[in-house]
Amino acid sequence: MTQHTADQRTMYAVAAAIAAEYRMVEEAARQGDVPLAWHHLGRAHILAQTRLGPHVVSHWRMLAFAVQLRNWREGAGQLLRLVLAPLGNLTGRLPIGNTGRSTVSAFAPMDIPSDLRAILDRTND
Repeated sequence: MTQHTADQRTMYAVAAAIAAEYRMVEEAARQGDVPLAWHHLGRAHILAQTRLGPHVVSHWRMLAFAVQLRNWREGAGQLLRLVLAPLGNLTGRLPIGNTGRSTVSAFAPMDIPSDLRAILDRTND
């Protein structure tokens, strides 16, 4: 298998995992489980953060959820992150593993859960 094909497979696996996390966000929100919805938004952010488009989308979804909850502090934090995310992607200075919430420093790297690490590190099957 060529490296290009392996990279594409990894990209598709990450995209599928992000979509799955967003489905779990919706299900948790439908059930009124706000902490679980935030948990899955954070996992989606971890998966998305190394690619500009998905990274910005993850913060946009967090902002929308914060507004839905009328959590203005979180909303303000997400607005800041919507500005910072492109800069981090363009400069390569990203706090890998960071969950993206305003309750944690926008600059602090965090441990990546092992199941997400396996998806992100996947290069061959």
